[in-house]
Amino acid sequence: MPSEKKVRVRIAPSPTGSFHIGNARTALFNWLFARAHNGDFLLRIEDTDKERSQKKFEGDILYGLKWLGLDWDEFYRQSDRVEIHRDYLGKLLESSKAYYCFCSKDELEEQRQVMLAQGLAPKYSGKCRSLPPDEALRRVGEGAPHVIRLKVPDTKVAFQDIVRGRIEFDGALMGDIVIAKEGGEPLYNFAVTVDDALLGITHIIRGEDHISNTPRQIFIMQALGFDIPQFAHLPMILNPDRSKISKRYNSVALTDYIKQGYVREALFNFLALIGWHPKGDEEVMSIQELIKEFDLKKVQKGGAVFSQEKLDWFNAHYIKEMDGRQLLALAEEFVPKRWKLNEAMMDAIRGRASRLDELENLLKFYFELPDYPVDLLKWKEMNFGQVELNLNKMKDAINGLEPRSRRDVIEKKLLEAVGNGKRGETLWPLRVALSGQENSPGPFEIIEALGEKESIRRINLALHKLEIPETF
Repeated sequence: MPSEKKVRVRIAPSPTGSFHIGNARTALFNWLFARAHNGDFLLRIEDTDKERSQKKFEGDILYGLKWLGLDWDEFYRQSDRVEIHRDYLGKLLESSKAYYCFCSKDELEEQRQVMLAQGLAPKYSGKCRSLPPDEALRRVGEGAPHVIRLKVPDTKVAFQDIVRGRIEFDGALMGDIVIAKEGGEPLYNFAVTVDDALLGITHIIRGEDHISNTPRQIFIMQALGFDIPQFAHLPMILNPDRSKISKRYNSVALTDYIKQGYVREALFNFLALIGWHPKGDEEVMSIQELIKEFDLKKVQKGGAVFSQEKLDWFNAHYIKEMDGRQLLALAEEFVPKRWKLNEAMMDAIRGRASRLDELENLLKFYFELPDYPVDLLKWKEMNFGQVELNLNKMKDAINGLEPRSRRDVIEKKLLEAVGNGKRGETLWPLRVALSGQENSPGPFEIIEALGEKESIRRINLALHKLEIPETF
């Protein structure tokens, strides 16, 4: 349960690659938790890895969060806070809770091999722990290679994980951890801990791959006298074979899904249900419903499988539920710029698309009539004479329509023209003449989308096909 303090959570991605779908899920859970408790959602870009951090990846993170609608209340860059981190390193050194270590890589490897040979878990031996401070400072001043280590007490540390219950680690098995590189450059665990404390983070909600970092961060918090927040470690997102999600089965960058034509509502709803379940069995939920229902205690402990089929199902559902105007606005990014779309086209095909990148193929017949075989115009055992008669009947009915008639008006007019005749023998040839396809939206929807003039032109093309004898 949230503490008495105002809930403050954060998402802290590193701009070293494209915004990962797993990070998007973590951000979503943090955002839902904050909004469910009237708290704050902070975005902190962890860009202190100078060699790998790139502005384009930071832009990708910002774009992905904005696209999902995960608005943040405060924004920080970790690189802007380096001097703050160094101040706290200085406090630990001054209080003898941290020390300079001058052991070389070869020495550390030798220590590691000795412990392994003794059947012990490898850890730092503590060789430099007892160096007099003045000697350590002298060696630093002389330019001796070094790191800064935290004195980890030989005690156990435990925390109550909201998802997983009590978790305990033994500091005696951990050894003194490195918290800064040479020159006082803080490492991940130290910088994150200081930032979380100073920014007042009350709940740290992150992936289970960070569980091993938690005791290290708690020891740092204790050394600096910081309050310890609550932790919730989320299950990993898995491939169908229950391996860690990878490109082998799925795209892993959020922008890949955006480019493929997944809509915000579908991805939002789908990601919320990866590893979390609401009270009831309802799956299709609005953002407000998800906020109202969200509870970290409903997060599962075991890994959550990423189901591509389920995502496609969600996407198809949300596309189908859109009105023509909404879909029209989205479709324009996925079809040739020269196409002039209208809402009637969208209404006719929205139940047929599971992704927006399918729209071009679904809409193409409106702009480029396929060259179809004349036999396709026949319904079952019809002959070409009947096809010609029925197409002319439909052409006359369309000629009698007012310009830009609505679908219901078109349907009424054309069905009156069909009269007591067989609908299949009239509407099948009409639909094929209009679409050039065996499978397409119905003729009334197509006529509304194409307009009367283009519909008649296509019927005339079909009638022309009937005049050309087949050659064998």
